[in-house]
This record gives sequence, C-alpha cells and structure tokens, in this order.
Amino acid sequence: MRSRMLSWLRDWRFVAVEAAASVVSVVLFCVGLTLLPLMLITGGVLLMPEVVKALRSWSDSARLRIGRRRGEVITGTPAALSPGSSIDERLRFAFSRSAGRDALWLTVHALPVLFVSLTVVSIPLGVVSSLAVPFYWYLVPADDPLRVPYPVTSWALAATMPLIAAAYALVSWWLIPATARLLSGLSARLLTAPEVSRLAARVDALTLSRAAALDAHGAELRRIERDLHDGAQNRLVNVVMMLGIAERALETGAGDVSAPLQRAQEAAAEALAGLRRTVHDIYPPILDELGLEGALASLAGRSIVPCTLEATDIGRVPAAVESASYFVVAEALTNISKHSRATRAVVRVTREGDRLRIAVEDDGVGGAIERPGGGFAGIRRRLEAFEGAMSLDSPVGGPTSLRTELPCGS
Repeated sequence: MRSRMLSWLRDWRFVAVEAAASVVSVVLFCVGLTLLPLMLITGGVLLMPEVVKALRSWSDSARLRIGRRRGEVITGTPAALSPGSSIDERLRFAFSRSAGRDALWLTVHALPVLFVSLTVVSIPLGVVSSLAVPFYWYLVPADDPLRVPYPVTSWALAATMPLIAAAYALVSWWLIPATARLLSGLSARLLTAPEVSRLAARVDALTLSRAAALDAHGAELRRIERDLHDGAQNRLVNVVMMLGIAERALETGAGDVSAPLQRAQEAAAEALAGLRRTVHDIYPPILDELGLEGALASLAGRSIVPCTLEATDIGRVPAAVESASYFVVAEALTNISKHSRATRAVVRVTREGDRLRIAVEDDGVGGAIERPGGGFAGIRRRLEAFEGAMSLDSPVGGPTSLRTELPCGS
C-alpha cells in the first residue's frame, strides 16, 4: 500500500509540474500567434526565428522531463540556428518540419493539457475542502450557502460531506495515474521525431559535415600552399642564388666563395625549419609521441597566459580527432594571448562515452565574438567536418568560455 501511495504521489507531482509548464507554453503560444501576422514586415521576419529557438529549447526540456518520467530517451529532429545566419537560413529554420512538430506539441500543451492538468490536479483538494465543511458551514450566510458540490444548509447535509470526500478520493486515486499516463504518452508521441525525419536529418547532417570537411580540406591546402610559397620556396630560391654566385666565383676565381656559401647554408637551414613547421601544422609529431593529453600539456606549458590543463583518462582517440582537438586548443590559447588580457586560463578535457568535450576558459575582459573568417569561425569549421559542435560564451567584462564537442568513437 505504501508503494502504491508513493507512486500516486509521484503521478500527482508529474501532473502538477505539467500544469505549471503548460502556463509557459501558453505564453509562447500567444507570442507566436502575435508574430505570425507581423511576418509581412521586417520585425516579424527577424523575431520569429528567435521565438522558434526559444520553442526549441522549451521542447528539448520537455523531452528530458518526459523521458525521465518514461525511462527512455526522446529524440527530436536535430535543428540549430548558427550565428550570423542569412535571412533565408533563418526563415528555413523558423518554418522547418521540426519547428512545425514543436509548434503542434506547444498547441496541445498550451491548451488541452493546461485545462486537463489543472482540473485533475485540483481534485484531491476537494477531499480536504469536503472534510472541512462540517466545521464552518454554519458560519456562512444562509442566503449564500456553501456549494460543495450541493448547497449545505443543515447539519444533516454537512454530515454527508465525508462521503463526498471519499468520492473525491476514489476519483483522484484512479484519475491521477491515468492522467499522468495520458499526458506522458501524448507528449512523448508528439515530441518524438518520426524515423523518416530522423533519417532525413541525419542525411542533411552528413551532407553538411561532408561540405564542411571539403571546405576545411580546401582551406588547409591553401594554407599549406601559402606557407610553402611564402616560406620554404623563397628560401630555397635564395639557396639557389647563393650557390650560383659561389659557382661563378669559383669559375672566375674572382673572389672568396665562403660568404655566399655561408648565406646559402643559412637559407637552407631556414627553409628546412619552415618545412618542419608546415609538417607540424599538418599533424604535430608530438601527438604520436605523447598522445593528446601530453600534446595539450605541452601547449598549456608554452602558453603566454598561465594555463592549467585538467584532463584525465582521455585515452587514445582517432588521429584526425586528436589533430582537430590539438588545433582547437592551440587556436583558443592564441586568441586568449592576443585579445583577452587574461591573467590565467584553464583547459578542461573530458571523455564521456563516444564524445570528447573540450572547454577553454579565461578570466579576461570578454566580448569575444565569432566573425566570418576569424579564429572562432575556423574552429567551428574544423569541428563541423567531424559533426562536432561549438558554443562561445563571452559577456563583456568576462569571463570567456569556449566549449566544443567531438565524436571520438567508443
């Protein structure tokens, strides 16, 4: 009996939480209805995607809540609005299939669920109210008697109130669990993306990640070509010129050849150093020697801003993921040293299942933003090639927190 009572209390609490949550849904529903007519003017076009973002966050929280209730993972259709998106991308996001499904759930959650949950959750209060009637019914004016559920005008009618309380208790004993099952089942059905939608979203994500990988590959090739052209190639040209000068000096016996040979040797050494830097930027050898944790420790140790590395039991991950993670931290620490005016930085690396999470934080002045072609945009592009994600939180005044996530295999 005790376990059944505890189960009933959990069901009542769930219905009460859904009643409170449905009030928030009503607010979002009203905001959406207000903005729809404004879509013909600029304000609606600009605001609707932001409302859909809020709706997405709200529906994701409902997925977590309903999932905990049902003991399962409820997955929606992946959808996100990247910073700096164009008007077309914002409109596609606002009127996507996933947004429509979330809007359908919001409509149901805002209207029927609010009425049903408030009605059902208040039934147990009728038990308390009915039991209290015999103690104060006679204090109420005779021309305006209590009506619970019929007018109580005598002691005889007041004596029937415990029976009414028992009726309320029986109804609530059956109705509360049934309503909890109904609300959780209905919400789960509306919030779970159909298999076709999940597959379509997966195909879209793979297409985007492939495009990002090609873009990142192209950008990397252009960078390598630029480094070779501006660095090693120019120095090798100098080597050839110095050797040519030395050769003509030897043929004519016109002068000392040690000076051009010395300059040729120095240019060759510089060219070799440049080639080593280029090879290092493609895949740092330190990753092979020390693994990701050791390589990041080396980065933290070389950082201009004092940096602490917190990483344990990362293990080995695919070489491409190690390389991407290394350059993410390297770029983040470079940004900190150049722009943040920070006095300390922290790099936290954790591995949870098949996800590698990296957080880089500093105590600088903040105000960092993601600009097209900037360092953070490069980090995002590199991560998207692996279907990774990045978030940047940098309020003016600091602190700045960069969080990234990469799939790394199980």
